[in-house]
Amino acid sequence: MEQREENEQSIIRPEMDMEDFTFRGDGMSPERLKKIKRGLQTLHTLELMAQNIYKFQLTKENTDLNRYLITAMCNEMSHYQDFQVKLFEFGWRPNPFRWMFWIVGFCFGFFSKILGKKMTLRTGIWVETLAVKHYGELLKDIDWDDDTRAVIERNWDNEKGHVSRWESLLSSLS
Repeated sequence: MEQREENEQSIIRPEMDMEDFTFRGDGMSPERLKKIKRGLQTLHTLELMAQNIYKFQLTKENTDLNRYLITAMCNEMSHYQDFQVKLFEFGWRPNPFRWMFWIVGFCFGFFSKILGKKMTLRTGIWVETLAVKHYGELLKDIDWDDDTRAVIERNWDNEKGHVSRWESLLSSLS
């Protein structure tokens, strides 16, 4: 069987071991910790929105698009879990207003589904393109610890893959 790299698009939920979990933040300055906390809370709430977009774009049909939406939703759920774990490893909690992002995700997902497959894909492209940009800015602007940076970079690669997939599917509809 061929060996696959961890950031390859076919891996939806990377395996984690007990050794992957640790407490973080000791010896970091309060300013650095404040930026990391804000960044993790931002990523965590945006991933909640993303998984809801895909969840509410799903129809009852057995189509390739629905299979890809389920896969993307699962991938976003793993990102959400990644950032929740990192928040707890630092001793923090998720943003208490994240429920608003749940609602935004529902709205984008539900209404794009009503407008059809092309709008579903265009919404995915738009949201994932913004995510790629946002991830890049957070990676550049925050002094992450190495393990957290690696998780963010892996998830950033996944987001880039989503853009490519949605663009490819949209072009095949035209």
